[in-house]
Amino acid sequence: MINLIANAVPFFLLSVLIEFLALRHESNEAEDDAPRGYEMRDTRTSLAMGIGHLVIYSGWKLVMVAAYAGLYLLTPLRMDSGDWWAWGILFFADDLSYYAYHRAHHRIRIFWATHVVHHSSQHYNLSTALRQDWTPFSSIFFWAWLPLLGFAPWMILLAISWNLLYQFWIHTEKIKQLPGWYEAIFNTPSHHRVHHGSNEQYLDRNYGGILIIWDRLFGSFEPEKERVRYGLTTNIETFNPLRVAFHEWAAIRRDVRATGSWRERAGYMLKGPGWAPPASPEATGAPAPHPLALPKPATLSRSRRLVSDPDSFLPPTHSYSRGAQEAGVDSTNLIK
Repeated sequence: MINLIANAVPFFLLSVLIEFLALRHESNEAEDDAPRGYEMRDTRTSLAMGIGHLVIYSGWKLVMVAAYAGLYLLTPLRMDSGDWWAWGILFFADDLSYYAYHRAHHRIRIFWATHVVHHSSQHYNLSTALRQDWTPFSSIFFWAWLPLLGFAPWMILLAISWNLLYQFWIHTEKIKQLPGWYEAIFNTPSHHRVHHGSNEQYLDRNYGGILIIWDRLFGSFEPEKERVRYGLTTNIETFNPLRVAFHEWAAIRRDVRATGSWRERAGYMLKGPGWAPPASPEATGAPAPHPLALPKPATLSRSRRLVSDPDSFLPPTHSYSRGAQEAGVDSTNLIK
């Protein structure tokens, strides 16, 4: 089977070079002091992360092939690669799988520890697309239903590859808006800039791979309006590939070791990135909350994600401050 991603590496590098040359006369700092364009240390880190991911994922694909082959043998269903409609079904099934994978990797912390790597750059350019994780092991679960439908493992891996290949070109600020019909159906640079934003209204939005229709259907779509601030809500301020790859895993380990409660340990791993156990009134010396008190405001994770309901995999309900503004309440008195 042709490895689309490995064969596309020369195209990736050439595209990065062309974009770099196109941006070389533009200021690295916009008027809002947000980093723009290319920064050489950041780009080197992104390339190093991409190379490491390519090596590790190439080995992990052998495990995926073996697992998917086993599932494929369990089902009497078969999707013939010679039928055009089988590829049509695979296109939508793969993209829905990617949406579920991507959403879970923002809403569950042990998955976020893998995906945070891709969001750790404060720049948004084609090299950012290459900033990939070194722990791709959770991806196996989200496509496991496809061999049970009768898709051969090689077809599934090909679909995963074309999805990632598509997403490369949308990591750019040079393309502003595409025709309205395309923006309505497909993921675009504008939609994906929102996804990489650390602005409050952009957190946990636009998970789509090739199609944006899943976000519109499941309530996670947000259009690009104000200027996007890229990176994490609390940036890691390092260009060390090892720290970029494993900093959130180290943070999870610290949190898990700091508590003696197995329930809290599970919460630190399986709930949202910003989850923390509620402090009891006895421990804090604070009075118990009134039963009619306003709900607790949404919290920002130490990484970047908005956790409006850490226990839920449902669409985020935006932030409490936004709801307060719509209700005419002064949210500055509610959110600290």
